Amino acid sequence: MLPSKVFLTKGVGKHKEKLASFELALRDAGIADYNLVRVTSILPPHAQLLSKEEGIQKLKPGQLVYCVMAENVAHELKLIGVSLGVAIPRDKNKIGYFAELASTNDETKNLAKKAEDLASMILKTIVGVNVAETKSVTQVAQGESGLWTTVIASAVFC
Repeated sequence: MLPSKVFLTKGVGKHKEKLASFELALRDAGIADYNLVRVTSILPPHAQLLSKEEGIQKLKPGQLVYCVMAENVAHELKLIGVSLGVAIPRDKNKIGYFAELASTNDETKNLAKKAEDLASMILKTIVGVNVAETKSVTQVAQGESGLWTTVIASAVFC
């Protein structure tokens, strides 16, 4: 199976139960209705980046769906965040690369730049591919005392 399309999404959930906060983050991201299978960090050659709305239209509830996901969780009063950066190759016949970051006390803009820079560096130096562009999806939330807070950022293959 070689996915040809992917979309980026993010979400946040807060609840007194940890599992429920994760479920709420999936709902916020629009991907709670699928059986998610986490995969590692490769963007397939020729993969087309869709909007979240276009991507979700291609999926059916209950479907097995592959995704790259960054996740962070807190049960205290602190700022948490995740970012998923993607480096898209200049040569569309080559693979791209996703980088997942989780952080505390990092602003959205900083976290997004770090994830994009990391994905780009890995694609250039480890894989040896020239980068055409980078993109990211980032979710930051303030944790609350007594509640679980979950943040996710995901690339969903469709």
